[in-house]
Amino acid sequence: MMAALRIILALMSLGARAHSASVSISSPRADDVILTLEPQLTGGFSVVLIDSNDADRTVFSHIGRTIVSSSTYTVEDIEGGVQINVGDVNLTVHTLFDDASGARGIKFKWNATPQTRLEDCIDFGSKHWYAGPMQVDQIYPVQLAEQRYSASIIKENDNGAIAERYWLNSAGEYVYVHPDVPLFVDYHNLSPNHLCFGAQIAEPYSSRRTHTVLAYDVWFLSNVKKAHKHAVANYLGQPSGLPDFRMVQHPIWSTWAQYSQDIDAKKSLDFAKQIKDNGFQNSQFEIDDLWEICYGSLTIDEEKFPNFTKTVQDIKALGYRVTIWVHPFINKGCEPWYSEALNNGYLVLNEAGSADGSWWNNNGTLAGFVDFTNPAAAEWYYQRISTLIKTYDIDSLKFDGGESSFTPQIAVQTGDIDLQPHLIVEAYARTCARFGSMVEVRAGFRTQDLPIFVRMVDRDSIWGLNNGLSTIVTTTIQMNLNGYTLVLPDMIGGNGFNLNHDQADLPTKELFIRWVQANTFLPAMQYSFVPWNFDNETTEISRKYTDLHAAYADEIYAIMEASVKEGKPVNAPLWWIDPNDEEALVIWDEYLLGENILVAPVLTEGATSRDVYLPAGVWYEEGDRSRVLEGPTWLRAYPAPLDVLPYFVREKVNAPDAATAPCLSALLLILAINVFIVL
Repeated sequence: MMAALRIILALMSLGARAHSASVSISSPRADDVILTLEPQLTGGFSVVLIDSNDADRTVFSHIGRTIVSSSTYTVEDIEGGVQINVGDVNLTVHTLFDDASGARGIKFKWNATPQTRLEDCIDFGSKHWYAGPMQVDQIYPVQLAEQRYSASIIKENDNGAIAERYWLNSAGEYVYVHPDVPLFVDYHNLSPNHLCFGAQIAEPYSSRRTHTVLAYDVWFLSNVKKAHKHAVANYLGQPSGLPDFRMVQHPIWSTWAQYSQDIDAKKSLDFAKQIKDNGFQNSQFEIDDLWEICYGSLTIDEEKFPNFTKTVQDIKALGYRVTIWVHPFINKGCEPWYSEALNNGYLVLNEAGSADGSWWNNNGTLAGFVDFTNPAAAEWYYQRISTLIKTYDIDSLKFDGGESSFTPQIAVQTGDIDLQPHLIVEAYARTCARFGSMVEVRAGFRTQDLPIFVRMVDRDSIWGLNNGLSTIVTTTIQMNLNGYTLVLPDMIGGNGFNLNHDQADLPTKELFIRWVQANTFLPAMQYSFVPWNFDNETTEISRKYTDLHAAYADEIYAIMEASVKEGKPVNAPLWWIDPNDEEALVIWDEYLLGENILVAPVLTEGATSRDVYLPAGVWYEEGDRSRVLEGPTWLRAYPAPLDVLPYFVREKVNAPDAATAPCLSALLLILAINVFIVL
């Protein structure tokens, strides 16, 4: 195996000659893997990997599926690879080398006219796949998910507030699509059991782009953990600092689910007193929607809050820090603020010059989206909020929205046209981060470096993988594997008002308690529905696990610090412990905190037990060293009555990182290039 780690680059000097057969990118060495591009009658090329030792063929992908004239092409050698020209479309293929990590890869780049639609499909095979865009039905592993051909942007639809262009699989392979691609993504529909990338200049991508590009890198490493660490180091990045410790230690309390928009000074203060009276600690008290006189005014509604300064100070006197909910929108008719923004060029316009966008609080009108790609507009927004904070002694902010789909379409933004519409998402998140370590945002694109919490999009108050309790686990893992490791889970018990499913309703007692437990070893806990809505038992169980979370706060924060220093996930899938454990590769209903705490929450209605898988190691039930278990093992029907969260603490050992240990069972596909033409 190790001999296959060598890459040899030997390009034959073919020049640009026309051919009508197959292109082979191969190695003259017997211990390498040959990569062959084989023209297909239906269009494009099959990318075939051939192990030169045993002649095993693996069809990795079908690329250029829309290029029907691929039977006639020219091939020329370029530095580090080859260029294939098919009419007015060209494809370059380069090898990639990273000897420090033992990684080898291939860089594919199609370049075509603006009218061309490109399409490459990678075979899921029998591997397990992870990461990709956030979805409402957050299935894990993602090869089991559905993704209809749609634009890969930061959007409201399908909960796509985090949609990095990164996919990783259990064989130690990963794919990263470059940010300038006008990307569309599909699972299974364009081609069964395939991950398909489309590139075309169509809404929401700017019609003013001058070419169509489909560019992505594929890397091959020895296992999935090592592959992910390589992706973090080379593409995804990691947080540059830590959010506020108290937000980790004690719960955030939001008025949203409890009161919705019907919030005022009396209800806010009464709510704050209830929390204290029931024996709960806090990190901050969050005054949510709707405190302003109209959306985007950033002006206190004095009918609801006659003396907002006093309200804030009264809540602070109870030991809280006070935060408020804000967003990037200004509704049409919210005057004079809407006209001020429009007249000064502070709102995003579409290609027809209209500022008419849409969001969930339009109130029967239309809305403008502040253009954060315009530095003057971003500063105007920043200064208005800064004034609000200083005027009322507000401690921090919950930033909502920010997805590019809320702008008027097709949006015109300041900056590189080939990076639109993502620029506004990044610019918004970076503006929010200027307000310090207590803020939270919910949308991001290439903003993994920000030292702030990224909040999970609202969950529904239901049980399943259709945006219910179960997705607290799968979405946390998904966000971590996209590099967003500082996850703020959604409110315990769900939104309650998002009745997007037939079974959605207010949370039941059982659902609420299981939600509390599932959150216990995540970075933060956020309450809005409250346990005393139910009964004393719910309050006692909720307090027990809230206190347990606080007891582990120092360890949670240390694990978050490790993410800052080393790019590690805070809450990883089980395979992070042992990337070669076949059982761990598919388990979606357990998660890790760091590398030594395993959490197996009950996610099924009515269940009082569950099966638990423990990977390799010595484990202690609930950290009790007198209750020892040896992994790898299944614990069948492990008891978990309503007041029990199954969790296990692993004995720490001084052993080599499993991600760097040699693994004979992992196939290393290492590539060398030597082009020849079969006539």
